[in-house]
Amino acid sequence: MKRADLTEKILDIKRERGWSWKYITDEIGGMSPVLVVGALLGQMKLVKPLARAAAELFGLSEAEERMLNEVPLRGSPMPPTDPLIYRFYELVMVNGPAWKALIEEEFGDGIMSAIDFNMEFEREPNPRGDRVKISMSGKFLPYKYYGNEQGIPEYGFKEA
Repeated sequence: MKRADLTEKILDIKRERGWSWKYITDEIGGMSPVLVVGALLGQMKLVKPLARAAAELFGLSEAEERMLNEVPLRGSPMPPTDPLIYRFYELVMVNGPAWKALIEEEFGDGIMSAIDFNMEFEREPNPRGDRVKISMSGKFLPYKYYGNEQGIPEYGFKEA
């Protein structure tokens, strides 16, 4: 079985049983719903206790449970073709340079981690149509200036 086959099996069971992602993530628990759903869709891994909980919930075999605990091949084709996912891509293409400039001005020469990272979604009521509120928080990782000589900073933190 390939990981994509397991994803399809999980989606078939979800559909057949009429489960919501909220129900599934509440039943599995243990970490962010974004990470649990990502793992069930094949983009993340579940730690062993959560892989066990998912296997019990979905009635999966031991081999399928182990597959949920494997590090997956992550990513999707670029540019994305799904309209909702494309809007995130568009956000980065249009706003990315400004985000980069503002982050570097505040923190220095580095990146925002997408590994040491938190993300939350919530519905924000609005009389003109509800809004999707996304909160992201990633650890700042400064570039290391290896081979630096005396007096040259070792990391790209914002200079005083």
